[in-house]
Amino acid sequence: MTNNNTLTSRLYPTRIDIPAETRLQIVVILNQTLAATLDLKTQAKQAHWNVKGSDFFQLHELFDELAGELEEYVDMVAERVTALGGYALGTARAAANNSILPEYPSNILQGQDHVAALADRFSLYGKHIRDAIARTDKLGDADTADLYTEISRTIDKRLWFLDAHLQVAEIQNHNGNTVSHQKTSVLR
Repeated sequence: MTNNNTLTSRLYPTRIDIPAETRLQIVVILNQTLAATLDLKTQAKQAHWNVKGSDFFQLHELFDELAGELEEYVDMVAERVTALGGYALGTARAAANNSILPEYPSNILQGQDHVAALADRFSLYGKHIRDAIARTDKLGDADTADLYTEISRTIDKRLWFLDAHLQVAEIQNHNGNTVSHQKTSVLR
């Protein structure tokens, strides 16, 4: 059995003109993203399968859509790893061992709780993606930085959608004053 440390430090021959040492650093970053993306995708599916409540249908559909988008990014990231001569670590075990995300709560059912849990994770993932943009750009790999930028735009938009489900519209309190409420995160 080959261990992941061996696979992350091994490059295959390629004619890409990025130096091997730089490619190796980028592959490590990409494999961490691959793990987090797979993890986030399965967490979105967990929410999709288990959501209950009055918003069931719309949230069930939204969570499935999120998972589908993340699946596309799994492929894009893994293919970039291999294009750079690296070995993509894309198994469920590798994702569980290497993801930056916390475990998804198994004791929630209500739609709003699932939305909050996913919003927390999309926020952490978005930060990871923005950090990866800066790191790969600094390493001189504009193509990988661009791939991360594409992912970042979608993740930020999806986080906005999740946050919108948690925000309560401006309401009038009993004194006629406008009050704004927002449900807090389950991670905070």
